[in-house]
Amino acid sequence: MFPIRDDNPHFITPYVTYGIIALNAIAWVLAQGLGSEPSLSRSVCTLGLTPGELLNTLPPGTAFQVGPGTYCVLSDSSSAYTLLTSMFMHGGWMHILGNMWFLWIFGNNVEDSMGHVRFAVFYVLCGLAAAAGQILSDPQSAIPMVGASGAIGGVMGAYIVLYPRVHVHLFIFLGFIVNTVAVPAIFMLGYWLLLQVIGGFASIGASGGGTAFWAHIGGFAAGAILIWFFKVPAMVNRHPYYGWHQKQPPTSNWRRIR
Repeated sequence: MFPIRDDNPHFITPYVTYGIIALNAIAWVLAQGLGSEPSLSRSVCTLGLTPGELLNTLPPGTAFQVGPGTYCVLSDSSSAYTLLTSMFMHGGWMHILGNMWFLWIFGNNVEDSMGHVRFAVFYVLCGLAAAAGQILSDPQSAIPMVGASGAIGGVMGAYIVLYPRVHVHLFIFLGFIVNTVAVPAIFMLGYWLLLQVIGGFASIGASGGGTAFWAHIGGFAAGAILIWFFKVPAMVNRHPYYGWHQKQPPTSNWRRIR
C-alpha cells in the first residue's frame, strides 16, 4: 500500500515543507552526486549518524563497509553535527523519493496547524528524537544512519493526532490486483506504525545495514507528543476535519470547501 493523496485542505502555503523538500533535493545532488559512487558512500560516511562514533562507544579506526570497496572508518573527532546532517542524506533514489512523497502528502497539513517557524522547529526536534531512538536501540553500532524518515515519522505522528478521520487514498498492488482505496488516516498511519514496531523488534541483535525502524518509532512518538505543545488552537479549530468531532464529514471533494 502506498499513499496517493489525502482529502485534507490547507489554508496557508506550506513554505517550510517545500523548503525541506528542496534542501533534501539539493543535498542529493550536491553532496550525494545523485546516488553515484563514490559520492554516495562518502556522504553516508561523513554526514550520516553513526552511534558508536557519536558516543565514543567504539574505538577510532573501526570500519564498516557501505559500498563496493568503500568503508566508513570511525574517527576520534566530534560528530555531533551528524545529528542534523543525517536528516538530509539518503541511501538511494527510492529512499529519497519515498520520503519526500510522504512529506509532500502529510507535511502541509501539519505545518498548517502551527505556522512556518513552529513547524521548522518541530521538524528538527522530531528528527533529533528519531536519532535518539535509533541510538538507544544500539549505542555501539558502527552503521551510519541516514534519511529524513525519522523526522517525517514525527510529521505522521502529529497528523494522526490532528486528523485521525481524514481519508487517505492508497494505491494497492497485489499481484494482478491493482486498485485504490480510501481509509481514515488512523488506519493507514496506525498500520505503518505497527510495521515499524514489528520490524524494530525483529532487528534487535541483527548485524549489517537495513531500515532504521527505531528512528521511525522515535520520530512518530515525538511528533504525537510535541504536537500538543506546537499546535496553534486558532489555526486547528478553523479546520473542518480537525479531531474526532469534525465540523464537516470527510469527503474526497474537499475543493468545494470555502
